[in-house]
Amino acid sequence: MLQGIDGNLSLPTGSLAITQYFLGIEGSANKVGVGIIRYQPKMKRRNGPESPTNDEQNEKEEKDDEGEEEEEEEEYVILSNPRKTYIPPPGHGFLPRDTAWHHQKHVVALVRHALTEAGLSESQITCICFTKGPGMGGPLRSCAVAARTLAQLWGKPLVPVNHCVAHVEMGRVATKAADPVVLYVSGGNTQVIAYSMRRYRIFGETIDMAVGNCLDRFARLLNLSNDPSPGYNIEQLAKQGKEYVALPYVVKGMDVSFAGLLSFIEKEGLAQLRTGALTAADLCFSLQETIFAMLVEITERAMAHCGQRQVLIVGGVGCNKRLQEMMEGMAKERGGSVCAMDHRYCIDNGGMIAQAGAFAHQYGAMYTLADTACTQRFRTDAVEVLWRP
Repeated sequence: MLQGIDGNLSLPTGSLAITQYFLGIEGSANKVGVGIIRYQPKMKRRNGPESPTNDEQNEKEEKDDEGEEEEEEEEYVILSNPRKTYIPPPGHGFLPRDTAWHHQKHVVALVRHALTEAGLSESQITCICFTKGPGMGGPLRSCAVAARTLAQLWGKPLVPVNHCVAHVEMGRVATKAADPVVLYVSGGNTQVIAYSMRRYRIFGETIDMAVGNCLDRFARLLNLSNDPSPGYNIEQLAKQGKEYVALPYVVKGMDVSFAGLLSFIEKEGLAQLRTGALTAADLCFSLQETIFAMLVEITERAMAHCGQRQVLIVGGVGCNKRLQEMMEGMAKERGGSVCAMDHRYCIDNGGMIAQAGAFAHQYGAMYTLADTACTQRFRTDAVEVLWRP
């Protein structure tokens, strides 16, 4: 269950006094997911006895109970969140065309599954939310067409959602982090983010490839399995590593670079692997230690600049236990803490799209069909965050 969170503006009054259901469709990369979130409005409750035995007792209890009426916070609950992953063979990445076909094959069944698991009919859905971008063109368009079709068939509003903002909002709700510095690490994005003046501002990012893309390409060099994900298999193999290999450590101000590091491994690392000087586990261990240290460094700088003590890690790579451990060590030295999540919330899912879409819809965002065109380049700081002060 996901509880309501601090850090948001008060919800508008009136129409939000009812329970609402939001359906989200995610398909920006190799995962297609459909999630349904229920919004439960604030409710008042009174503490103390409810049934006085006579008028005198009733009058006394009314006085005693004065000021004891409490207002419970609104809450957002994930009712269902199924997803399917396109898994290419070892040594291969996922191509946009093949991934799009995978999403088209599964999205209708996932919508039915989500509705059944949530115990809802289409008439109960408040609005349809979907990923507008960033992401891969073919998969994005496949899911956008599905969302537009459902919105028109069911007569529901359509809410386009920024994929990056959705990760942040899901993390804030799941961990109850009101205003953290955010490290967003995934297959397509690597950003250090902090909120200011109705925007999620990017303090630092990759200047070439995302950290998840670096891990995926490294896994292909070693011919590691893509099931369940290359990053997970690298993490497990790294636990067996004993020899640390010095790799290029490239931090430029608040930005990071991974392309040179990967080229070095491809040329020097694989050569040592072939001679037996290193093992695959040693390379996995060295890669993780190097790139995670880079990410911790720029996150710490953002914390110092913003005066924050709380870090939220989101995105698929955020599931990595070693990254969480290294970030926790840094945060504790600063008297802070880390808000981390498991694969249910870190990895791309429809629930996070529904969550961000719910916020936008509830705070008055309105869109026409022309606004729902997908874009592969949709910056995190391009979104006006209507729900935060």
